[in-house]
Amino acid sequence: VQLQAFGGGLVTAGGSLTLSCAASGLTFSRYTTGWFRQAPGKEREFVAAIRWDTLYADSVKGRFTISRDNVKNTVYLQMNSLKPEDTAVYYCAGGSLFTGWTQSREYDYWGQGTQVTVSS
Repeated sequence: VQLQAFGGGLVTAGGSLTLSCAASGLTFSRYTTGWFRQAPGKEREFVAAIRWDTLYADSVKGRFTISRDNVKNTVYLQMNSLKPEDTAVYYCAGGSLFTGWTQSREYDYWGQGTQVTVSS
């Protein structure tokens, strides 16, 4: 199983980015797919996840949208109204459909991360 996250970059505050997570050896529709982020000196934190429904961290609710393309086997994170505090390395992860979905320990497969930097 291999997950690959890409689409990060440098954006000014208020801008938008879309992250993508592609998988090989794993069918996203059969797993929970989550996005987490880790800022320097901070713990990895939950951002959003998708199963048959979606869940968001309070800090991104209304600004970020997670979606899945079953044909392309790709999960996206559309990020709007970005803030400097959104700066972090963003990771996608795959886990069981039948466990919790906000803790990193609940995910079995991880991508390598993609850097998102939001300048003020």
